[in-house]
This record gives sequence, structure tokens and C-alpha cells, in this order.
Amino acid sequence: MERLLKQRTEILRALCSGGSAEHLESILDILLAQEEITWEDYQNVQVTGRPLNSNARNLLDLVYTKGADTCELFLAALKQILPKEQGAGLCFLEHSSTLDELEVTQRTWTETVLKRRPSLVWKLQGSVHDAVEALVESGHFSSADANEVLLPVYTPSQQARRLLDHVGSKGESASKMLLQFSQQSEEPQTSPNQDKLTNTTEVLKRFKEKLSSSVSAESCFLSTYGRTNHMPLEVIFTEVQLALPDNKPVSLEEIVSPKDAVNGEADTVLVSGVAGSGKSTLLQRLHLLWSQGSALRDFLLVFPFSCRRLNSELRELSLQELLFQHCCWPDRGQEEIFQFILDHPQLILFTFDGLDELKQSFSDDQRLCCPTQRAPVHVLLFNLIQGSLMKGVWKVVTSRPDAVGPGLKQHLRREVLLKGFSPAGIESFVRQHHRDPTVAAKVLESLQANTALLGLCHSPVLCWIVSQCHKELLGCGEGRPQTLTDVYLMILQHFFQHKHLLKNPIGAGWLQEHKETVLHLGKLAFDGISTSCYVFSSTDLELCNVGEGELLTGFLTQSRNVSQIDRKCYEFLHLTIQCFFAALHIVLSPNVERSAVTKLFDLWNMTEKSSTCFGLCLPDKQSWATKNDRNAVETPNLQIIATFVSGLLSQRHKHLWLHCCPGAALEQKGRQVVKSLSKGMQRHFRSIPKPVPGEKKSMHALPHFVWLIKCIYEMQDSQIAKDAMSKLEVDHLKLTYCNIGPVECTALAFVLQHLKNPVGLNLDNNSVGDVGVEQLLPCLHICSSLYLRNNNITDEGIRKLTDKGVQCDSFQKIALFNNRLTDACTQHFSHLLKTKQNFLALRLGNNNITADGAKLLAEGLKQNGSLMYLGLWGNRIGDEGAEVIANALESSTSLVWLSLVGNGVGSTGACALSKVIRNSPSLEELWLTDNCITRTGVESLIEALENNPRVKSVWYVTASINPLVIKGLLEPIPVY
Repeated sequence: MERLLKQRTEILRALCSGGSAEHLESILDILLAQEEITWEDYQNVQVTGRPLNSNARNLLDLVYTKGADTCELFLAALKQILPKEQGAGLCFLEHSSTLDELEVTQRTWTETVLKRRPSLVWKLQGSVHDAVEALVESGHFSSADANEVLLPVYTPSQQARRLLDHVGSKGESASKMLLQFSQQSEEPQTSPNQDKLTNTTEVLKRFKEKLSSSVSAESCFLSTYGRTNHMPLEVIFTEVQLALPDNKPVSLEEIVSPKDAVNGEADTVLVSGVAGSGKSTLLQRLHLLWSQGSALRDFLLVFPFSCRRLNSELRELSLQELLFQHCCWPDRGQEEIFQFILDHPQLILFTFDGLDELKQSFSDDQRLCCPTQRAPVHVLLFNLIQGSLMKGVWKVVTSRPDAVGPGLKQHLRREVLLKGFSPAGIESFVRQHHRDPTVAAKVLESLQANTALLGLCHSPVLCWIVSQCHKELLGCGEGRPQTLTDVYLMILQHFFQHKHLLKNPIGAGWLQEHKETVLHLGKLAFDGISTSCYVFSSTDLELCNVGEGELLTGFLTQSRNVSQIDRKCYEFLHLTIQCFFAALHIVLSPNVERSAVTKLFDLWNMTEKSSTCFGLCLPDKQSWATKNDRNAVETPNLQIIATFVSGLLSQRHKHLWLHCCPGAALEQKGRQVVKSLSKGMQRHFRSIPKPVPGEKKSMHALPHFVWLIKCIYEMQDSQIAKDAMSKLEVDHLKLTYCNIGPVECTALAFVLQHLKNPVGLNLDNNSVGDVGVEQLLPCLHICSSLYLRNNNITDEGIRKLTDKGVQCDSFQKIALFNNRLTDACTQHFSHLLKTKQNFLALRLGNNNITADGAKLLAEGLKQNGSLMYLGLWGNRIGDEGAEVIANALESSTSLVWLSLVGNGVGSTGACALSKVIRNSPSLEELWLTDNCITRTGVESLIEALENNPRVKSVWYVTASINPLVIKGLLEPIPVY
């Protein structure tokens, strides 16, 4: 008994290793078979749904109360079932006679099943389905019994135990039949000379079954957002938009694909997306499909990891220990299985969710290539990603884009961008979330009436919040949410009301009533962000005074963290909710320095300091991470928190804080936000280089600039936006590759509409989409040109754009290369050309426009006298389309440049275009490369050129003739 007490902690760790209940259940089998515990004892220990560590502690308490003999038997059983490496640190008895076979006269078949329980579990776990089928056919089991035994959440050994439990309750006949089935299906004893490959195959098969069952159990319910409401993933999952950096769409199963490799030697795929874009749910869906055999069929074994939970692993581990202890522990044959993994890396897939949440930043300084060598977990992870360890194993890693530096990107096979929900995806999610179609219709109607909120819902986490808070949303009247802060305040109110903690949820006093709860959760969130901690122990909660009342609000959920076996662990429903509470702490807590807000926004100098600006916000100025570790808080988290702080300190939310903290302190913090945003903008403006003589002044903004714009939008103060833009004097504003989606478009329009002079706005290679186009309309009057190449825009977005564009005098140019436009868009552009007689440039390259679209466009071209540049490169207008375009432009006196590259134009079309060349007083360049023009067409073009010396060049190419400059230019310059 004393031996058991002294080793209690070590025994608990061994029983709970890897998160599997197999060791615990095997010992229970032995104790039950030896009649050391009763069925009542068994059921009191093995409670379904209770944490594994709680069941293990109950078993140890039970064994101790049973006396010395039971303790001795328990230790002997533990020694028998534990793998040698796991039992190395434990002190066992020198003999194990307690487990010797005892000669006991069996009086019934049921007693025999109970006595042989440990061996029967082992024998039956590979043939449970067959045994159940036999029992059903013989009438001993009903279909309900069968379904209960074969639940997919059980591992094979757990299914075998459920089978024995049911058989024991069915009487003698069922027990006799099961024993006969076991005897008939029992394989012959393995001889020492048996083929090793056959043995490995059988062990591997059983491990794959167990791993698949474990992955399925972890994936079958929505795991993000606190696994609220236990929503089945199959029901609630909604497809998200996936694309390569060039905007080429990618399906879920194509994430792991040998195609489109940037680095063919690498085997790591990065799935990047902003916070709340659905990265974890996407991986969960991929795991579930693999466990069901519906996807990733090329991979025999898939090992999923959470970087958030790996943070709590402080031990040095080998690769084998990492795989088996953190994913799935093999019941037997550990060495054979690991050797198979080493020998067949191409059949193995590792997934690492949330690399940006790992405490250490990526580094390749510490190289490791030996799979048996122990090292810190982050070192193992980094060496797996870069291929020093387990070269050939595919890895899928998720992260926010800002957290991925060039050091990591050089080791990527490719990057897949996760862009959240499409408009159809938003509708699908809302309808799946609400079983009542009437409620779903009302929510969708409310979103359509509030385009700013619709833009926010492209983020899956925000779409979930809006769906959760549908009652608050539908009852808010004119005060509908407009900003990110509005949405999170709505869910704050919703959770308080949902937990029946709010007597009067509507009104100014609801936050004051729960100020202490908010402060306690805010302190926990703040301290966690400061140390890159996302999983909290009971001690962490106690230090921040987070008790049962705070847990009941629902913002914290119990974590499935496998390393903390001695206590429960908790995490916020989502990282953005943790950031929101950290922002509430900065706004409301009296213990935060006065300069905290200023330091929070001072991200420009953060990387130059040895400690983060967020760390300096703490009153005790505690020290932070070492050089080799990531700063205790990363820029993406800081930016989310600062965005929330901007919104919380806006004048429109001032009424919420009136009775929660001194008004003077709030006013000071609000002024600090405004001053910080102004200072940040000025730094950007000072970085604008002087224009080259003869060229326009241009500013190439960075994502940091977009973040400042979003903070200004959160404050919803037009005067702040006007002041910020009063000092921006540029002709061209470039925001390419800045991850701009509908949310960012809303903020840009809110701020840019206050520019003094028109600008050319370049948003190429972002994720604007139709909703983003609609959000940009308030600033269209200040845009002289709008570049939206590679932005997933459809005809519907063009309809709204042109309807507004005809009303804007300054709007003169648009470029929409490589979107999703069809013939339907041309009627809208035709209307614009007819209406706007100052419109200069229309570029629609690489879309899906045919001859029918060309006909519609030609109607506008005939009536327009200002267009100088027309680009239809990479469409499919053919000869018929080229003819109607030529006829429409034959009398144009303004056209300077025309591109019909790659349109299937033949000699008929070329002859029609010759008339334009011959008669145009303004045309300088005509691009006809990549078509199918024959000699007849070429001769017609040459003849036309001879009659018009103003045309500088015509470019064309055929299958049999090399690219040819008929006249003028020496080098082709592809302009789309």
C-alpha cells in the first residue's frame, strides 16, 4: 500500500499516457476477472464522459481502500500491461504470482466469460463485428445492442469490452456462444519462425484501426468554438474558399497534392488564413474524411497534432514518443509500427494545427536527423517541417500568414490560402446552423440589409457568432452591428443572458452588473496573450480569480490537453475571444499603466526592442522570452487586441463604461488611441518616396497600413478618418497582396472617401469578391482608377460597381484581369460606356467572355467617344466577336491600345480589324498574339498598316509563324 501511495503521481501519468484509456481498462479487466472488484466498483470507476485522469484517480482510491492484497495485484497487473519503456520509472514487486492462472471450478458460462475477460478482450478486438453479427443472427442480440457495441467512437478494444458487458447481461446461452465463437476464430500460436512481415502487417492493421477510430472520435463533432452544442461536423461543415497565391482554386482533397509545387524538394504544405478563417475546422474535416476512407487514401497513417497543446509538453521526446504519446498508443508492436513509419514515409501524413500559437518562432539552427534522439518538442517540429527529420513524410501546417517568415517559407512545397466563406457559404452555414428555416431566413435577410455585417460573416468564426446571437441580431432595430467590436460585444451580452446571469440584458447597466466577471476573464486572457499561453490550468484560473461563476458564462471550455493529467485545463472558445477579453482588460482594469494603450499601438518599434510593447503594459514590467524564443506576444495578436481597443474606446460605446470605470481615465485612453493612429499614419506618409520626374506620386502600402485603417473604422468617427486622410497626397495607392477581403474593403471605403483628391486604387491579388466590391462603393467617387485583378469577382459584383460608377465623374479606369466574369458582365460595361463619355480604360483579360459578350460590349463601344484602352486578352470571342468589336471601333477617334491576345481570332477577324487599323486616327498598338491568323489575315493587316503611318505596332503569332512585329516595337510588352 505504501508503494502505491509513493508512486501515485507516476502511476497516474502512466495510466493516462497518450490520452488513451487502454491501460486503465486493461487493469480493470484483470481486477474484475480476479474478483478483486465488483461490477458496481467497475461502473463507478469507468464513467463514460468523465476525464480519463478522474477515472484513473478513482481507481487508485478504490484499490487503496481494498487493502494490501488488492494493491499488490494492481501493481502486478500494471507491470504486465505497461510497455517496458513506460514502466521503467516505476518500482514493482519482485514477483507477480498474483497473476498466475488459478484453478477455479467454473460453475457457469457467464463466470467463465468474466474470468477470461482480459484474454477475451485481446482475442476479440479484431473480430468484434463478426461476433456481434453471429449474436444477432442467433437472436441473442438486437440491432440496438449491436449498434451500441459498434459505436465508432470506441476503439477496437473498447468495442470488445462493450461486447463482453452486453453478453454478461444476456445470460448463459449468449456467454456460451461467445466462448465458442472465440475458440473457433482463435488463430494458432505464433511460432518463433513465423514470417515477420505477416506479424507486422497484423500489428499495423490493428494500430491503423485504433488510430482511425481515435481520429474519428476527435473529429466527428465541431471542435472549434468550444465544441458548443455538440454539432456533428458532417452536418455543420461548410466548404470554405481555398486558393493558391495566384488565385487558382484548390479543393479540400487537393491540399496535399504533388501539383503546383513551388519547391519540389520540400514536403510541407502551409494552409494560411487570418484568425477565425476556419483553419482548425478545415483540418478536422480532413481528418474525419481520412478516418472514413473518403479522402487521403494514399496515406496509411495520419497523425494530427495541436501546437497549442504541444506548448504544455515540457519534456524532451523522441519522434516515436511524440507520435505514440500525443496521438495514439499502440496496444502492441510499438517497435514494428515505428520501423514501418521510418521505412515508408510516403504513406504517412503529419498535421500541425496552429503553428502561430507555438511559443517558439521557427528556426533551423538546431538540426536533428535521428528519429530516436530526444529533443524539445519545438525542435522536433521544426526539423520535421524543414525535412531534416523524416524526409518524405508529408506535413500539413496551419498558421496565420503574418506569423510565417521567409525562413519557414523556403521549406514549403506550396502555400494554400484559406479565404473564408463565399456568399453561398454564408447562406449554407446559417441554414445548417438553424433548424428552423424561418429563423434562418430572417437572419439572412438581416445580413443582406447590412452589408458591413455580411462582409464580416465571410470569417467563419464571425458567421458562427452572428448565428449564435440571432435573437440579439434580430431584436437590435436600428443599432445593427457594423464593426468587429460590435459583433463581439453582442456575443458577450448573449452569453451572459444565455447562462441566466442577466436580469435585464437590454440597457446600459448589463455590463456593470458583470464587471467583475469581465475583469477576471480579462486578466486571464491578458496574462495568457502576454506569455503565448492559450491553455490554462486550475492554478492559472485561481491567480486571476476565475471561479465557478466565470466558468458558467461559457467563454471558457475544458481543454483536451493530454499533458496535464493531474488537473483540468481550460481554453477560451476561440483565440479572437481571448484577444477581446484582453482588450476589455486594457480598457477597464485600473491596474494597467496609463501608457499601456500607447505602447500597444507602437508596433513599429516592437521588433527593435528586446521585449514586446505588450509586455511593457504590465505593471511589474516582468521579463520576457529569450532571443531564441518568440517574443511573448506576436504582432498578429497585438493587432487584433488593438483593433478591439479602438472599438471599445469609440464614442458610440461610451455609454457601456459610464458606471464601470472613471470617465476621465476612459477619455484619456480614447485620446491616446486617436493620437497613436494619427502617428502611425504619419509614419507611413513620411515613407512615401518622391516621384520620378514625369511620373505620378505613388504609395505602396503594407498590411500594417491596412490594420491602422481598420482601427480607425472601429472607432466609427468620420472626423478621425478625415484628419488621417488630410495629410495623404498621392496619385496612386497600391495595396496589392495585403489579404484584403470584404472586411478590409469596408474600412478602406470609410477612410478613403475623405481623400481630398482622386487616386488610383490598386487592390490586385487580394480577396475582394462581390461583397468587397459593394463595400468599396462609398469611396468610388474618389477613385480615378480601380485595379481589381485576381479578386474572385463575378458579374453580380460588376453590376453593383457599374451602377455606382456611372454616377462618379472621377472614375475613369478599371482593370479586372483574371476574375470570374462572363458575358453577363458586358451589358453592364456597355451601359457604363454609353453613359460615361470620359471613361478611358477597360481591361477584362483572362475571363470567360465569348462572342455573345463581345456583341453586347460593342453596343457601348459604338456610343462612346472617350475610351483609349480596351483589353480583352485571354477570352474566347473568336472571329465573330472580333468582327463586332472591329465594327464598333471603326469610327473611334480616341482608341490608342487594343488587346485581343489569345481569343481564337482567325483571318476573318484579322481582316475586320484591318479596317480599324486603316481608318483609325488614334490607334498606336494592336495585340493579336496567341491567335490562329493565317497568311490571308497577315496580308490584310500589312496592307492596312501601309495606309496608316500613325499605328506604331501590331503583334501576332500563329502555330507556324514566330512572333512577329509587323511594325515598330523590338520587344513584346504584355499589357493586360
